[in-house]
This record gives sequence, C-alpha cells and structure tokens, in this order.
Amino acid sequence: MREIQFREALREAMNEEMRRDEKVFLMGEEVADYNGAYKVSQGMLDEFGPERIVDTPIAELGFAGIGVGAAMNGLRPIIEFMTFNFSLVAIDQVINSAAKMMSMSGGQFSVPIVFRGPTGNAGMLSSQHSQNFENWYANTPGLKVVVPCDPYDAKGLLKTAIRDNDPVIFMESELMYGDKGEVPEEEYLLPIGKAHVVREGSDVTLVSFGKMMKVAHEAADELQKKDISAEVINLRSVRPLDYATIVESVKKTNRLVVVEEAWPLASIATDISYNIQKDAFDYLDAPVKRVNSMDLPLPYAPTLIEAILPNVKRTIEAVEATMYI
Repeated sequence: MREIQFREALREAMNEEMRRDEKVFLMGEEVADYNGAYKVSQGMLDEFGPERIVDTPIAELGFAGIGVGAAMNGLRPIIEFMTFNFSLVAIDQVINSAAKMMSMSGGQFSVPIVFRGPTGNAGMLSSQHSQNFENWYANTPGLKVVVPCDPYDAKGLLKTAIRDNDPVIFMESELMYGDKGEVPEEEYLLPIGKAHVVREGSDVTLVSFGKMMKVAHEAADELQKKDISAEVINLRSVRPLDYATIVESVKKTNRLVVVEEAWPLASIATDISYNIQKDAFDYLDAPVKRVNSMDLPLPYAPTLIEAILPNVKRTIEAVEATMYI
C-alpha cells in the first residue's frame, strides 16, 4: 500500500468530496493563494476556483458565521482555523449557532459543517498557541469531535465528517502534517464514534487519541520489554466516545491508563475514568490512572515543554503503579 503524508491524506479527502458534491467548499485564512498555512489545500484553488476555495480576512468569528449560514442553506462548508486556539474568537458561532441550530429550529435546519485545523502543542509557540480544546467542544451537545492520529484515520474520518449532517469539530496536529502512513488508493470511510483497538494486550489498557497515540505506542513497546502486555486503543473521536470498546478491553486487562494532552480538570480522561468505574468497576484491579499535561499554561522553553506534556516515562510510571499497587 502507498504511503502519503498526513496533509496529503486530508487534501485527498477534501478533493474527493468536492468532486463528488458541488455543495462542498473550503474557507479560511490563506487556504487559496498561499495553498494553506500548512499546505493542506495545495493545488485546490487551481482545480476548484475562488468560489469554492475561499481566502478570508483574519476574522474567525465572521467567516465561521458565514459558514454556519451557508450550511443552514444547503451547502457543506469546511471551515479551516489556522489553529484551534484561534477558534476561541469564533466560539460563539460554533457553540451558540452551529451546535444548537438543529434543536432550536425544531429540526428545520441542519448544519452540515466541518471546522478543522491543528490543536495542541506545536513546538515553541508558548501559551496562547499550544492549547487543547477537545474536551471543551466535546462538552457541547450538538457537536461531534474527531481527532485523527495518522494519515489513514485522517482521510477516512474527514470524508465521513464532510458527509455528516451535523457540525463536526475535526482536530489535527501541526506536528503531524508531515507524518507518513499507509492510505488505500480506493475510497473508504471510517465511522465517527467507533474506537479502534490497534494493539492487543492482556495486562493493561492504554487509551489515547491524536498525536498522543505516539506516546501510547512507544510506551507499549517499552512495557513489552518489561513483560507487561499493553492493549492500545485509539479513540478516533471524543464525541461520540466509544465507552463500550474500552469496557470490553478493561474486562480483559483489569487495568486502565488514559493518555491525553489536555489539562487534567474536566478532561476526556476524567470522563473515561468515571464511566469505566461506573460500568466496569468489578473488573478493575487498580484505580484508573490519567496522564495529562500538567495544570499550567504551556511555556516557550523546550525543556519546560518536555516536562509539562505527557510522555513515555510518565505513561510507564502510571502503568507500573497499576501493576504493583
């Protein structure tokens, strides 16, 4: 199977859906003439023209609102945020308009829109450009929140998101755009709301999503050297969240560690911990452990970034704490 970059997988998904459905269009800062801030939309202006690949001013609230209105009137916008940190400027349109419109209109208006762009730490970008808002958006009824971890997931999930009749938050990683992975040439779709068991194991369940899957995979490799067999689950989406797959895994391994880049308070890991103790308490041989970023704004210095973010060492320590309690 061929290998392509994460950004190329996203581009293929958008190209294929725009060829399939003329109602789909892309709008955001630098998506057209500049070929995208991260070159995700490279070449799309040449194929689809300025009416469907639309450059915007630096005005997230404005073009997010235009997208919501367009979706309510039958189009299928893809709204690109240069980073989800900037989505805070547009959060009123995302939460108070897109997420609520179906309910407030009594089902008269659907909002088939995708808000996509990078989330989380992207290197030495400091506090205002390094935040994770997956748990914020996942706390909003009416939204779906998808976080792919590799090119295969990126293409299959984005195609599904574009076809979805509900608003979808599609959160990528700036640090992963150059990552390569196997992607089929034939069309495929991945379901939103179904987790993927990417590695079978018997001693502990590791759950993660997005770029933190790299930490989970590396930790599982290191644990194997210690004769600890880790089952690794890739959530793919955090709303809806596939609790059933995690429960079935915990019934087998009897231990759970959740690795997530966001801050610990009210995190996805917190919600998973509650639901697993609610639905699989009798199968747990140890308390659920969370590995989150420390409860601090992310600094600029690379040494401090490394100390604050989840890493393999902290993940292994969390697993060992469940094994030797």
